[in-house]
Amino acid sequence: MLTIGPYRFTNHDALRTVENFPALWAQLGAGRDASALDPLVPDLDGDVADVLPRIWAAMLAAGPALRTAGQLPDRTTGTVARLNVGSGGVPKAATTQVTVGFAGIDGDVQASRKHHGRPWQALCLWSTEVIDAFNDDGHRLVAGAAGENITLSGLPWAEVRPGVRLRLGDVVCEVAAYALPCKQNARWFVDGKFRVMHHELGPVSRVYATVLQPGSVCQGDAALLEP
Repeated sequence: MLTIGPYRFTNHDALRTVENFPALWAQLGAGRDASALDPLVPDLDGDVADVLPRIWAAMLAAGPALRTAGQLPDRTTGTVARLNVGSGGVPKAATTQVTVGFAGIDGDVQASRKHHGRPWQALCLWSTEVIDAFNDDGHRLVAGAAGENITLSGLPWAEVRPGVRLRLGDVVCEVAAYALPCKQNARWFVDGKFRVMHHELGPVSRVYATVLQPGSVCQGDAALLEP
């Protein structure tokens, strides 16, 4: 176990974070003037225990750097439409209030930590507007079906992308990465084509977020996209 401040990484978490760092960093800069990120690029030489703290420091500094450079969107307010907690797998069940720590929602469990559970994957967020658009195309989604912890309404989903900070109830989190489509969600999609959720196909992807400030979130709370 490796600990960086309040964040805990298993050895597998640490290895996967280091392995995924180039892709995570590319997502932060995509479609933006990413020059503000250049001074933050960490030295990747060394073993995992040496490299991980440098990577984590860069990831936490990236959002503020983009914000200072004027590369993040204007303030927008939406709503926490639904909260979803599960004991493993999908769909996740609705609840009206959750407690969020640095590792995610208390009581929420992933069936496998192979691709889940890193500190930068503490929360999974999605959009009611995206769900509705998929259903208009004949798919059969509901909030929580795709495994997101918090389903949001009223936010411009194209702007909810890596580097953006959100305030959800008492919780402050920062989007760290897009969540890649999972075959466990094939059942909700026409002909099982779950890859239509991929971020390369548009502003349709779920996102993962790092918790910066723990707290509680209630259904109906404001969801603030902060500048």
